[in-house]
Amino acid sequence: MFESFSIGPAIIWTRVIFLLLGVWLASEFFLRLAGGANLSLQHFKERAPQFLLAFIGFGRFFAIISQYKIFLRDPVRIFIFWDGTFSFMGAALGIGFVLYWYTRTHRSTYLQWLDVLLPAAIFGSAFDWFGKFAAGQAYGKPTDMPWGVTYDTMGVRYTVPIHPVQLYYAFTFLALTFLLLVIRKQASRAGSETFFGIFLASIATFFFEYFRGDFSIPVFATRMDFFVLTLLFASLGIFAAVELKLTQKALLYYEAVLIGVFGGYMIARRWLPFATFEMRFSQFLAILSFLAVVVYVVVHRRKYPHL
Repeated sequence: MFESFSIGPAIIWTRVIFLLLGVWLASEFFLRLAGGANLSLQHFKERAPQFLLAFIGFGRFFAIISQYKIFLRDPVRIFIFWDGTFSFMGAALGIGFVLYWYTRTHRSTYLQWLDVLLPAAIFGSAFDWFGKFAAGQAYGKPTDMPWGVTYDTMGVRYTVPIHPVQLYYAFTFLALTFLLLVIRKQASRAGSETFFGIFLASIATFFFEYFRGDFSIPVFATRMDFFVLTLLFASLGIFAAVELKLTQKALLYYEAVLIGVFGGYMIARRWLPFATFEMRFSQFLAILSFLAVVVYVVVHRRKYPHL
């Protein structure tokens, strides 16, 4: 374990070093991909403070949410920004949110921006996972495999060899970055990198999270919940595809039916006799991300058949 080192009176956290390295490399990668796709970077120059604020704010917010128990016990830690508690993917979501807001009136579509943002985010996240490995964060469950690692720190609750799940993520994301570059060269339509990137990253997340041994926000779901979620996203996709062809009255009826059916299910869910199973919150987010991206890519391609 190499959690930190000292330079004079200053303590340098290894996680922060890897995080800054990931931010720098991901930014360079993103700018090169955007330039290669002929996407204008003018709004980055004009609104740099907004992008920086979204990057820091979303990254810190998602990190606090994922470790909310620690911050509830010690709320003052929320304002200690140099402790290394930061979510790289949360920060990437912040950039994506600002991009969506400022590119609505641009010639290039938001999906074209996602095609360059996602590979860069996955690439930078790999270095973030290397930093977590060095710091003993997001550690794994006990294992008898020969590659198990042992931590000697109060932050890890196991004193036996555990899965180096951080390395599983890091090397998988590096390989996925290379694969997305190959897909980028072969793709003829916008959305290919986004679709395959989210699809493969969601599968990796859902699988690797079973090896995690640290605490997380639990989600209790049923198979029926996922069936209903799939129907919901499919309905939203149909709604987006036919929205311009419906009258105002038909739109209201369509929205009322969606709210009534899915809202009614959420209300009646607690009384339905379905067996529940527990998953980690990140696994649930991976499923939601995949469903949302499938709907968005399909709708975008129907709306912009030339892209």
